[in-house]
Amino acid sequence: MKTKNKTHRGAKKRIKVTSTGKLMRRRAMSSHLLTKKSSKRKRKFRKDNLLNATDSARVRSLIGA
Repeated sequence: MKTKNKTHRGAKKRIKVTSTGKLMRRRAMSSHLLTKKSSKRKRKFRKDNLLNATDSARVRSLIGA
C-alpha cells in the first residue's frame, strides 16, 4: 500500500483552485514600499493572477488538487 502525500499547508493558504480547475495566486511586490509605485500598478496588485502552466503541475501535488 502506497502512503498518501500530505498537503503542503503553506501552499494551500496561498493558492486557490477555481471551479474549472485552474490555480490562482496573489501578485508579488504588493505588500510594502507602495508610495513609489503608481496607482495603476497598485490597482493591478488587487486582482488574483493565474498560476503559470509550468508551475501548476508541481503545485497541484503540493495542495492535493
